[in-house]
Parts: sequence; C-alpha cells; structure tokens
Amino acid sequence: MIQLIRGFKDILPEESSRWQHVEKTVRALFEDFGFREIRPPVLERTELFKRSIGEDTDIVEKEMYTFEDRNGDFLTLRPEATASVVRSYIQHKMYATDPVRKMYTIGPMFRRERPQKGRYRQFYQINAEVFGIESPLIDAQIIVMLVNLFSKLSVSGINVLINSLGCPGCRPNFKKNLSDFLALKNELLCENCVRRSRSNPMRALDCKVPSCREAVAEAPSIIDSLCSECSGHFETVRSMLEKQGILFEVDKRLVRGLDYYTRTAFEIQTGELGAQSAVAGGGRYDGLVKALGGPSQPAIGFAIGFDRLLEILPAKEESHGLKPEIFVAALGSDCINKAYLWATDLSMAGIPSEIDLSGRSLKSLMKRANRLNAAHVLIVGEDELKKGKVILRNMETKEQHSVSIDGIVENIRNVISQ
Repeated sequence: MIQLIRGFKDILPEESSRWQHVEKTVRALFEDFGFREIRPPVLERTELFKRSIGEDTDIVEKEMYTFEDRNGDFLTLRPEATASVVRSYIQHKMYATDPVRKMYTIGPMFRRERPQKGRYRQFYQINAEVFGIESPLIDAQIIVMLVNLFSKLSVSGINVLINSLGCPGCRPNFKKNLSDFLALKNELLCENCVRRSRSNPMRALDCKVPSCREAVAEAPSIIDSLCSECSGHFETVRSMLEKQGILFEVDKRLVRGLDYYTRTAFEIQTGELGAQSAVAGGGRYDGLVKALGGPSQPAIGFAIGFDRLLEILPAKEESHGLKPEIFVAALGSDCINKAYLWATDLSMAGIPSEIDLSGRSLKSLMKRANRLNAAHVLIVGEDELKKGKVILRNMETKEQHSVSIDGIVENIRNVISQ
C-alpha cells in the first residue's frame, strides 16, 4: 500500500467543512476591508525567494523544495506567499494604474522542516498584503483586522506582540551594538547564531534554542536606536491600537524571520500550541518591491498559519459540514429509477439532496439518513407510485406530509419552506 509522504497530510471530507468555514469568514472580513483575492502559482523561480527571503536564512539554506528542470532552470515550491504576490504586483504593473492595492491569498506552502504537531511540510497559510500606503495607520488597521478575525472565529486567549525593526538608516547602528553584545555571549549561542552574529545578528533574537533565548534576554533594544521617523511611526501605531481597544505588548526581541521586513513587526500568539505559540505574524517590508525590480513602494502584510489556527478553533465551530435537505429513500428498482430523477432535479433546483441507490430496506435507509443528518426523508415505494403521492418526513419533528408526484420539486419546496 502506498502511504503519504512524511510531513504531508490528507484533508478528509470530515475536516474540510472546518476549512471552508474559516475560508468563508476570512473572505467576508477581508473583503469588507477592501481586500481582493489573488491566486499566484505554487512554483516560482528559485531566485525570487533567494532575493526576497535572504540566502542566509534557514528557509533558503535548508528548507526549500528546489529542483532543476529540463531547461536547467532552478525552480522552488513556494515556502511563503509574500514574494510571489510582490512578483505579481511588479510583473503585471499593478502600480501603474493604482499603486494602492490590497490583496489576500489562501493556499499551500512547502518547507522541508522536521514534522511536528501543527507543522507540516505542505502547510497552508492565509496571507494579506497592502501596497502603496506609507501611513502607520494602515499598520494599525491590519492588526485590528487580524484581531477581529480571531474574534469572529471565536478564538480567545490570544496575545498581540509588536515591535519596530527600524529602517535601513537606523538599523546598522543597532546591528553593530547587538553584534558586539552577542560576541560576549558566544558560549551560550547555538552554532547558527554564532555564525550569523556578525552578518545578521538580529536572527539571534528570533532563535528558539533555550540557551540562545537566555543569552539575548538582556540584549539591547532596537527601539532605543530608532531614528525620529521610525520612532514616530511606531508611536502612531501604538497610539491607534490603544484608541481602538487592542491590547498589545511591545516585545523588543520580536523580529520577523525574513530579510525584507522593516519598521512595524507583529505577532499573534496563543498558549494552546505549546512551544510553537505563534499562529500569525507579519510586518512592513517597504524595500521589497524595489529589491525585486519594481518601483519604490511601501508595503505591509501578514500570514496566518491555517493548520495551527484549526488546532485552536473552538469545538463548536466543527459543525459546518454539508448535510442533505432531502434524503430520498427509494424501495425497489422501479422506484429507484424515478426517485433518481427527482433527486437530481431537487439538487439542480438548489435543494441539497442525496439518494441511496443500493435498494436496501427502509430501516437501513432511515439509519443512513440519520448518519447524514438529513433534514427530511422522501419515502418512495410501490404503493406511493401507484397513488401518485410520496411521503416527506421531517426528521426533527417526525411530522409527515403527503406530496404529489406532479410538480414534485415545487411541492417539496413549499413544504420545507413552511
């Protein structure tokens, strides 16, 4: 028997209703905030991710699914969505007609990480990206939108963490101070942090190794090194979140794991996922559009880990599956042939219907109707066909109606709409 690839999973029909519920909620809320859906491909040129994510990141160094195709081009299954959305924004010159764009995407990403609870090699993300707005008010708004999404999904116990990563003007001084600090802590740092402490010391702030977290506990804060513009930007974000009633914590160790982030960074954490506490995160990446060959355009966005989100979704949100309005219980081959046509007509008329074609007993058919949680059962036997009337049974009230075969679809619609 052929098995799943390690780190991948099937989303079974019993689970998919929960996914659809989240997707429906996301689409409704995001579109209320002016976002439109974009669907970039899952396969991109490897160079896109090397240039955007950074060649010295774990993602590029160890985790990407990359291969060489027949033409000698190196291609990669996307490990994240932002680079693909930026590439599309540039390639299709969206900035030419209106540089301000709000886009979201929902779909699979791929990283060859060690599989663990809530983390897969094919995982799913919900991404939102905003281009062309420099104002810190948009930073606050998308955090508010994100918090509101968790509220609509009845997810409680979340913590909002924010920080500023500065800009290319004020960050170098902080990096030097941090690098000098880390040089005194080499014995506590893991191999990766030692190696990166000079080239990209901010990565050490995001390391999950306990000894590294201990080492950076007293590290200098970038907030103390912000230029006046970055400081003012961050202060406005904090002020607006407070005015809108969003509880948050400033976390000086919060950095985003990708090279393209600047200024505002944020993360949504929960205590229900153990060590992997982050369920969403994002921030500004004002230099990425230009770095990938486009014009200079400010941008900000976030990603939600779909798989992790489902783990903390309350159990009451599980009952969103499709159920038939009408289950057709037909007894005998002649009845089945006629009932098949009615079931098809009912479905095409927008009345969800299911028919059992096995020819089993009425008792067995009623059991199956219960398993499917059908609202009504249409009972069709030889006697019903002779009389020209079938029985429609309400499975909740147990009330039964005699329904004429002539114009059966509309007759059933009239009964169930009462």
